Amino acid sequence: MKSAPQESSLSGNHAFRAAHKLSDTVNSVRIKLARRWNFVPQTVAYQGYGSTSWVRVLGRVVLTTKPMPGSRAEHAAKNGNQNIRGWRAFTSVPLQFTDVEIDIEGVTRRVKADRGGLIDTVVDVELSPGWHTATLRAEGTEPVKANIIVIGPDTKFGIVSDIDDTVMVTALPRPFLALWNTFVLSERARMATPGMPVLMDRLVVEHPDAPVIYLSTGPWNAAPTLARFLTRNMYPAGPLLLTDWGLTQDRWFRSGQEHKNGNLERLAQEFPDMRWLLIGDNGQHDEQIYSKFAKEHGDRVAAIAIRQLSVSESVLAGGHSENGDHTGSTVPWIYSPDGAGITKGLADLKIV
Repeated sequence: MKSAPQESSLSGNHAFRAAHKLSDTVNSVRIKLARRWNFVPQTVAYQGYGSTSWVRVLGRVVLTTKPMPGSRAEHAAKNGNQNIRGWRAFTSVPLQFTDVEIDIEGVTRRVKADRGGLIDTVVDVELSPGWHTATLRAEGTEPVKANIIVIGPDTKFGIVSDIDDTVMVTALPRPFLALWNTFVLSERARMATPGMPVLMDRLVVEHPDAPVIYLSTGPWNAAPTLARFLTRNMYPAGPLLLTDWGLTQDRWFRSGQEHKNGNLERLAQEFPDMRWLLIGDNGQHDEQIYSKFAKEHGDRVAAIAIRQLSVSESVLAGGHSENGDHTGSTVPWIYSPDGAGITKGLADLKIV
């Protein structure tokens, strides 16, 4: 009788290993088909961040289609004028465990992409505060540039913001509309949340050295689309911290809450003297995640701003989290349905 839990655990581990094997087999088939269809390897660079002694470099290695030379698609890609429907971002195939060379300010490091083709590594390098450039190149690909924001030791204020339903109206929790927005809808049809671009602009005007980090449960496949959306709607530049869907080394599915909690804890460790403005919405778990972080690191949080979903958004999203009573919190909380209301609350706190 007592051996049942152990047998169950062994069975679960066997199933988990089998799932990984199946996943790798499926990806191998996709790679073979992609090469047959003349997909080409490409290194994709994402914005990173760091301090004056280290930087976090982010990127991905994939097989993807290449526009025909001289075509309108190639011209649009070079000039950032693509009007791309979401599903195209998911046609690329990750190249697993590929060797990647990273060069930044003469410091070179060689790493391997992970199971999902992702590069997420720290490079020790001495840099001055401000924007720098890292060059990433996997075998058989053209080198690409990744912008890196280096945060100076005197910077004491930073901004962490969710994306979906916070700075961009996509209603990600809604099962069917989420699929439509992610895979079908043109990126130009996505809408900025009212008042949020103005709020973010005021924040960086008041705090010009403050880093802006976008922390989302969205997939890395969508990073180029999200980056173009943020640029087009005049949001400040900043690293995107996204995640992969599907199997991990120890979980059947990636946890969005764990992803956000883990990155917030990492930022607290990396920048122990930084106080963060945390911006999110009440349609998912941002209140719970930010509240937990504030309880554990109250001295690291300048304020928490929550965008409230409208009644219709809440219904379509399957409800929303309760606007909790934070009267006992040492961290100020701001609730508003739009950026204008949040701006007013932050002005009262003399943050903007």
